[in-house]
Amino acid sequence: MVVYLDHAATTPMLPDAILAYADALGVVGNPASIHSQGQAAKRMLEEAREKIAATLGCDPIEVVLTSGGTEAVNLAIKGIWWSRNRGAPKPVILAPGGEHHATIDTLEWLEQHEGAEIGWLPLDDDGLVRPDEVKAALERYGDRVALVTLLWANNEVGTIQPVTEIAALAATSGVPVHVDAVAAYGYLDIDFRAVRDASGSSGGAGLVAMSVSAHKIGGPVGVGALVLSRSASIEPLLHGGGQQRRVRSGTQDVAGAVSFAVAAAFTTGHRADEAVRLAALRDRLIDGILTAVPSARLNGPAGGGRLPGNVHVAFAGCEGDSLLFLLDMAGVSVSTGSACQAGIPEPSHVLRAMGRTELEARGALRVTLGHTTSDSDIDALLAALPGAYAQASRAGLSDRTTKLGA
Repeated sequence: MVVYLDHAATTPMLPDAILAYADALGVVGNPASIHSQGQAAKRMLEEAREKIAATLGCDPIEVVLTSGGTEAVNLAIKGIWWSRNRGAPKPVILAPGGEHHATIDTLEWLEQHEGAEIGWLPLDDDGLVRPDEVKAALERYGDRVALVTLLWANNEVGTIQPVTEIAALAATSGVPVHVDAVAAYGYLDIDFRAVRDASGSSGGAGLVAMSVSAHKIGGPVGVGALVLSRSASIEPLLHGGGQQRRVRSGTQDVAGAVSFAVAAAFTTGHRADEAVRLAALRDRLIDGILTAVPSARLNGPAGGGRLPGNVHVAFAGCEGDSLLFLLDMAGVSVSTGSACQAGIPEPSHVLRAMGRTELEARGALRVTLGHTTSDSDIDALLAALPGAYAQASRAGLSDRTTKLGA
């Protein structure tokens, strides 16, 4: 039996979401068609949009359905940047270090192809974006700032960011904000309207856009949404029909939206109790890891400052990838904090942004809990970890220098 502890990558689909998906796939009709079958499909689509909007604290018309979180992030960042640069140039995008690669790669593309300038915001030792650093950057760049983008909660180390405070600073400066809430959705109270109101966001300034994804909350892969304020100004990525507010063209995925809505309603309805349950399992796992491997170091804040299902630990003297493979052989699926390119282990960019050394960043392991996680899963990981760590430590750190012809 495999113990699955990688819910931040994707969480198993909820049974009701699977049933809803299968049933909706049997419905024939393009929601853009005006005949009765098309209008029946449109009714299903719009009812799903209403349910999704209710879980996000926004109006249904503000929910722009996408192919997932990555598209939503790209649409928000590129679309807002293009819109803000129609007249006087505003090349600067403010973003924290350690963002998800959907953001990092988008920023680098804009930098290389469109002349954008990236103002990287530092993270503190716990992975937190400090509002005073945002304030200083807004003042330093002035009216050259196109937008601010940040994670609601870091997908790797689980740090919850002060979104409302940062949105308030941006609103005061007349700058729009995009928040990537993919990792936070389903685990934290996500309320788009409440943050806009509390931060003084209005018009096109402050919080105007927020990205989410269905497969992180028990819905299907390939479905997501960009919550886009009615007052936001944005250029589309896709052209050809303008089905969603002329912001996102393309025939809409009715079955995906219906399944997304079922997962969203279920997860939001159980979120508070589930967060308490997961936080208890998380804390037991953290205590168990630090007891089994005293040299291990918890990354990110302890307690309420991190996502309830996130555990991120650095293990000294070994590769995170080695631990991952050894735990996988023991029947436990987790994730590493590093990205592998061409088979060469690379240090976690998030930990590097938090000030960790390369050696500290290379031994990272991310364990994420979700709706299928039980006490026995925690027991299984804690039982397998000492042996896996001992073996990984004996292997040590890999030589990252390639010796051709040796």
